[in-house]
Amino acid sequence: MLEKGNQFIEKWMAFVTPLCMLVGISFPDVAAHGLPYVTLVFAFITFTGALKSEFKDVLRVFHDPKPLLCMLVMIHVVIPAVACGAGHLFFGSDPYAITGMVLEFSVPTAVVGLMWVTIYNGNNPLSLSLVVIDTILSPFLIPVTLRVLVGSQVEIDATMMMRQLIFMVALPAIAAMVLNQVTHGAVKNTWPKKLALFSKFALMFVVTSNSSKVAPYVRHMNLERVAIGAAILVLATGSYALGWGVARVLHQDKETTISMIYGTGMRNISAGAVIAGACFPGAVMYPVMIGTLFQQVLAAFYGKVLVSKLE
Repeated sequence: MLEKGNQFIEKWMAFVTPLCMLVGISFPDVAAHGLPYVTLVFAFITFTGALKSEFKDVLRVFHDPKPLLCMLVMIHVVIPAVACGAGHLFFGSDPYAITGMVLEFSVPTAVVGLMWVTIYNGNNPLSLSLVVIDTILSPFLIPVTLRVLVGSQVEIDATMMMRQLIFMVALPAIAAMVLNQVTHGAVKNTWPKKLALFSKFALMFVVTSNSSKVAPYVRHMNLERVAIGAAILVLATGSYALGWGVARVLHQDKETTISMIYGTGMRNISAGAVIAGACFPGAVMYPVMIGTLFQQVLAAFYGKVLVSKLE
């Protein structure tokens, strides 16, 4: 029953995630009750995604670090620079819009990307290595990126951010790999199938809870916000495609290509929202949070359309 339920949700994921967003936007007061638990639920998603990996698998990634290094460059150099250029081109008179766009595409790769990589049988060790390394580096890379591209002097509580992200990513990932190590792979062969359905429920919970933050902006929409949303959609769509294109140029196999698509396309929007709320005026948060409306839909779209072409 667990496997059939998991397969059913995977089949309809492109519709499930928009429905969760619609619920979060329609009933924000109710959905917001889940926000205090998002970090813990993220940790569970990471744990489930890491259950197929062992320490030797992660270490093997560094035998050929080219895909990992290329993704880090795309995530923290190429895509933020393109976002900055697009912001100046279309919203040059609105520094908050530009800052929000750059911040949206400067935050680390998404923890939930591990789930999508698992669904489409990507390179789990590569994706896990990217998430862990990018998370650890982000408290240092994000302020530098913002300072260089938008000239903002950003003060971030790096210790707080590190603690939160390490709890969401590093610790559950290490716990999963330790279990595989001490059980000699027994957990790796049994637990992922049993927990996959619950991981989908966890994703639905996260999407619904986070969507409550976007509700005020969606309900008071204007032309500029529509244009900002369209720009974020185009940039996000291009980010997935960029990962695919670079993987093709590097002649990577199917598994690594899938990991590069989701590694460059998905961002930890929750982390971006924390930074926006703590360091900037409220207007900066809208370009960050509007990505919530697109990210899971695009992930499902690329899974159905692009990944199927890799067969």
